[in-house]
Order: sequence, then structure tokens, then C-alpha cells
Amino acid sequence: MNEENKGTPKNKWSNIFRKKWFFPALYLTIAAVLLSVVVWYQNLDNQIPDAQDQIDNQEEGFSPNPNDDEAQPVMDQQEVIEMPVTNQDQAEIVTKFFDYNAEQKDQESALVLYNNRYYQSKGVDIASANDETFDVVAALSGTITEVKEDPLLGNVVVLSHDNEVMTYYASLGDVKVKAGEKIKQGDLLGTAGKNLFGKDSGTHVYFELRKDGKEVNPETYFNQPVSKLENITEEVAEEEKAEDQSEQTEATETEDSSTEPAQEEDTQENDETNTDADKQEEQDKEETNDTSASA
Repeated sequence: MNEENKGTPKNKWSNIFRKKWFFPALYLTIAAVLLSVVVWYQNLDNQIPDAQDQIDNQEEGFSPNPNDDEAQPVMDQQEVIEMPVTNQDQAEIVTKFFDYNAEQKDQESALVLYNNRYYQSKGVDIASANDETFDVVAALSGTITEVKEDPLLGNVVVLSHDNEVMTYYASLGDVKVKAGEKIKQGDLLGTAGKNLFGKDSGTHVYFELRKDGKEVNPETYFNQPVSKLENITEEVAEEEKAEDQSEQTEATETEDSSTEPAQEEDTQENDETNTDADKQEEQDKEETNDTSASA
């Protein structure tokens, strides 16, 4: 009877349970299964927020840019240089930027008379058609670097922008900003006023546009992208190179012109010396002939 029971399935499982390796192997298997379940659950939990974020972004119309690291500042991509007034149709440029290459009429309108002397304007005077005050706004987004009161120019506000661009606002009446403030394009800076230096312009704002510390003609760049100012550096370098070459040419011509008279004087002196020598030689010959005749 016992021999018959040895071959039954119950006896086989009993033999397996008696093995020393059975329960450790069972524990390891259960642990592996539990660990796999935990890892799977964590991955599933992480995927759910990503999917939700993607849905939210699609609903908001947002699409990520794969080149965000190389993206340029917003001002460089989108902003254009605007006239610093709220209504350009009612604004008038009464004093122009002095340009040596401009026509004589424009150059005359770019001269400022102060204290019986004419000065070349480095910016533009903007006034309203009815000579009334008006709001002065930021031509570009930037940071207020200076707010001061000048005895000749009136209240002055200076803004710095990206890529070494600066805007300068003078002849302001009321000032609405302080140094250090971040300003967006179109934000109110103050109101137009009067000053002593540009009193002939009446109520106005004096506006300068600078690139790399050099004043440029604002009228050329109004309603133009800021990136267009990048060409100025190359143009200035070419102009300076041309000026240097012109100065060198003038210096060379001056040296040549000063050398020619000296050469002519030397030639004249040599001619005079040769003439004197010839005369002396003739006199010596005559004296010799006279001596021979007497003998």
C-alpha cells in the first residue's frame, strides 16, 4: 500500500516541499513579481502627467519649439522701432537729424539755433500739429538706465536695449518712470514739454537713437525691425576705413606738393652755380689771352 502511494501527485509535491531550495526560490519569485508590478505602476504614473500636459498645451495652442536654445530675444524677432508717440498721424518732425549726405534743405532743418550759434542736431524734435502736449512712449522695450533734469534739455529719460541699442528722450514735461524699471514698447514715459535748447520747436520731445554709442538717423529706422541696426557697425567701419584712406591720400599729396618747390629751388641754385662758374671760366680765359698778347 505504501509503495502505491509513493507515485501519487501528493507525494510528489511533498517531496518538492521538503527540498531546501524550494521556499527561498519561491520567495525570490514572489519578490521579483512584486518589484515588476511596482516599477510598472511608477512608469504608468509618470506617463499620465506628460499626456495631460500635452493635452493642455494643445488646448492652449502652444507648440514647443525644438530650437528654443537658439531662439533670439523677443525684441530682435518681433519689435520694430516706433515713433515715441501714441498717435503718429498727429505727430510732426520739426527738427531733423543732421546728415552730411542729405540735401541742403534737410541740413538746414537739422540746425538748432541757440545763443546766436547753430548746432547740428543728433536726433529729431517731434511735435504735435497744434503745439499741444502729448504722451511720450517707449520706442522699444528695454530698461530705464537714467532719469535726470538737464538745465538746457529739460527732463531726460534714457533706455538701454539689447545689442548695444539705446534710446534717448529729452524735453519731457512730466516723467512717469524711474531708473531701473523694465519697460515694454509703448509704455508711457512722460509728456512732451519745452526746453531752452530747442525752444524754437515749441512743445516737443527730442528723440535720439544710438547704436554702439553712435547716433543714427531715427527717421531711417522708424517702422523698421531692430535687426536692421546691425548693419550700422559694418557701415561705420567702412566709412572710417574710407576716411583713413582719404586722409592718407591727402597727406601724401601734401608731402609731394611741399617737395616739388624744394626740388625747383635746388635746380635753380644749381643753374646759378653753373652760370657763375661759366662766367669765371670766361674771365680766366680773357685774362690769359691778354697776358699772351702783352708778351
